[in-house]
Amino acid sequence: MDTYLGIDIGGTGIKGAPVDVAAGRLIQERIRELTPQPSTPEAVFEVVRGLAGQFAWNGPVGVTFPGVVMDGVTRTAANVDDGWIGLDARDQLSQALGVPVTVVNDADAAGIAEMRFGAGRDRRGTVLLLTFGTGIGSAQFYNGVLVPNTEFGHLELDGHEAEHHAAANVREQRDLSWKQWAHRVERYLRYLEMAFSPSLFIIGGGVSKHADKFLPHIDKVRAEIVPAALNNDAGIVGAALAAAAG
Repeated sequence: MDTYLGIDIGGTGIKGAPVDVAAGRLIQERIRELTPQPSTPEAVFEVVRGLAGQFAWNGPVGVTFPGVVMDGVTRTAANVDDGWIGLDARDQLSQALGVPVTVVNDADAAGIAEMRFGAGRDRRGTVLLLTFGTGIGSAQFYNGVLVPNTEFGHLELDGHEAEHHAAANVREQRDLSWKQWAHRVERYLRYLEMAFSPSLFIIGGGVSKHADKFLPHIDKVRAEIVPAALNNDAGIVGAALAAAAG
């Protein structure tokens, strides 16, 4: 069995588990820790090192990051500390863990997992995966090929960044009902549909397991909309797939 450790760094939580990359499934129960505040690289490295230690892991690790990642360097940091900007995260994490580390954008990782094992499997045309959490992550695929680092959560919508309008934490902070929040998500999806003409939206992040509470209220979008099949584990699986790919 080909097993790699996947760790998914988010603005609120950091979670990880060993993954069977041939089957696309976690082989141990995932462990989740709160993202330290402030979320400096050093503080996050300590949490990641602790997660790896809890699994007694000593092999290659895949790590996701909520921002643009280019050749292992984190270029943006919207929902974590600014100290990540311009950091060679791959090198720093490899030194911290003492093993080879691959770093990839968090939504790209989730999208890769969903396209291989989940809701996007065998889908052609343009597919957009959106992760709704502390912010909104995005992954765009055309005929199964990833267009990396799209970061559509930062597109301007009604004078504000889209994630400030429709991220999952907006629903919680403003005490919105699922129906009220669904209308915000619908406005965002219609905007993306106008710009990119996807045939499929995959809704990921923690809200994916509550899809029955909000998807029925979205009815003005032409594209098919489905929840992520891997739910909130997609980022972990995608991180492990990235590690396996080297």
